[in-house]
Amino acid sequence: MRRLGAPLGVAGLVAAGAVLVGVVDPYVPGHYPACPLLRRTGVYCPGCGGLRGLHALVHGDLAAAVHANALAVVGYAVFVPLWVLWCVRAARHGGGLPLRVTRGRGWALTAVVLAFTVVRNLPCGAALAP
Repeated sequence: MRRLGAPLGVAGLVAAGAVLVGVVDPYVPGHYPACPLLRRTGVYCPGCGGLRGLHALVHGDLAAAVHANALAVVGYAVFVPLWVLWCVRAARHGGGLPLRVTRGRGWALTAVVLAFTVVRNLPCGAALAP
């Protein structure tokens, strides 16, 4: 059981955050701080709409979640199988995280987030804006 401490701790934190966002509606002003980049420049950051998307997912509305922040929904979907794999590896032989972040993967992730950010702020990418 000790081997599962880290993955279960992460799951507990993620679940607590999801419950909080599910209960405290991000659509109601004043509950969460506004994005400083959006407030000062009018530009959507890659995280803009992430809380609204998580709120929608917690309430079972996948379409609203994707509309709020498609990249965050993809991130949530990638997290779940990686977490399960982490649990299996930890239970079997105390293994660590199932995915090594190499330089190439880091650059690829950076490129995807940057492209998402640029496209969602262009008129042609308005569907990706929250």
